[in-house]
Amino acid sequence: MDSLGTLGTLRLGLIVAFTLFGLFFSFVSMTGVLRLPDLYSRAHTASQADTLGAGFGLAAVALVIGLEGTGFKTVLLLFFIFVTNPTAAHAITRAAFEEGIVPWTEGDDRR
Repeated sequence: MDSLGTLGTLRLGLIVAFTLFGLFFSFVSMTGVLRLPDLYSRAHTASQADTLGAGFGLAAVALVIGLEGTGFKTVLLLFFIFVTNPTAAHAITRAAFEEGIVPWTEGDDRR
């Protein structure tokens, strides 16, 4: 560890932190998709928590790789996920609403 230097230690700490945050948000997303009652709630957790989980994971990968060509492509993939994941969740829930799928309400037995 002594050979890393201050910048290397900071970079390693950020990699570990981003990886742990990514795992946490991915776990929250998975739990929400399994536990929430309807399509709308599941799409909400999948579009937010899963985007954050993938984002932190890709940020950790970009830090590991560095500023080379592959690291730049990882950052582009990160921005692509930030745009497309919520957009896809919105399109799915809008299509469900237009098909007449009713959102779950308190006291509803469709759990």
